[in-house]
Amino acid sequence: MAEDFPILLLKIGGAFLGLMTIVAYTVLLERRVAAWIQDRVGPNRVGPLGLMQPIADFIKLVTKEDLLPAYAHRLYYVMAPALVMIPSLLVIAVLPWGSYLGDVKCVIADIDTGVLFVFAITSLAVYGIVLAGWSSNSKYPFLGAIRSSAQMISYEVCLGLSVVSIIMQTGTMNLGAIVEYQAAHTWLAVCQPVAFFIFVVSAFAETNRLPFDFPEAEQELAGGYNIEYSSMKFALFFMGEYANMTIASALAATLFLGGWSLPFEPFNAPAQVLWVGIAHIGIFLAKVIAFLFFFIWVRWTLPRFRYDQLMRIGWNVMLPLALINVFVTGAILLWRG
Repeated sequence: MAEDFPILLLKIGGAFLGLMTIVAYTVLLERRVAAWIQDRVGPNRVGPLGLMQPIADFIKLVTKEDLLPAYAHRLYYVMAPALVMIPSLLVIAVLPWGSYLGDVKCVIADIDTGVLFVFAITSLAVYGIVLAGWSSNSKYPFLGAIRSSAQMISYEVCLGLSVVSIIMQTGTMNLGAIVEYQAAHTWLAVCQPVAFFIFVVSAFAETNRLPFDFPEAEQELAGGYNIEYSSMKFALFFMGEYANMTIASALAATLFLGGWSLPFEPFNAPAQVLWVGIAHIGIFLAKVIAFLFFFIWVRWTLPRFRYDQLMRIGWNVMLPLALINVFVTGAILLWRG
């Protein structure tokens, strides 16, 4: 056990640094992709090709004055940004970001209820947003928080049902086992396209991204639930949004896109040699980055829905579609015996 503890610490440190690096450079990627789509020049001054821009942004946020509204509920006001950020940090514990490096499995906690753990933890993020809006004691943040609670609860139901068909087909809630099932058969996005579609739409709603960014709509709410925050408290909300995007992308890659596997040898089986294990990590990261690009591309392409349209789509379209998909999956599995 003493020999395993340093390896566990390395896994935790590596996963944390990896997530924070992806979060920082996803912000830069978003700004550059937005500039590309809008035919303008993005940030390119700080460092070669603008690659040091995240460090400049961090210094700017740290050195800003940290204001506390006079009528805010202080304890909850301070707690809220951390409650938004912490769930995404906990979820990475069960995500398999590779197969093996030598004899070391590329996951921090390989638990049999990984899917259940993910949904239990990610559902807590809504409390941070609601607390931020309520504790600010201001009408626009409060409206954003109320919108967020209704939106995230509604689409969390669809998100969970989309994964039920995956659990039924693979017979496991272990995320590593789901990846190995896809490596041995085919990607679940191919044989469960309806579930994949529902998962993607629900992921946009759960991460408050356009076209579903109602909790922080600038045109109506002047910024939403985080309008009364500044300095590093605001930065934590910002980091939490991009960390949630990264976790959603990693889940999509794990549950539907084969995780670390590719549909040909030697990348469709757990690593036997070191270079294949390293390649598996690179494959997983490439899928996550591709999905992050998709998040960004959609944001700068589609207009925002109306709020009543968002809720109608969730309850009248997505929920029945998810239920039908579960019933059809069960019928097919029963027919196959």
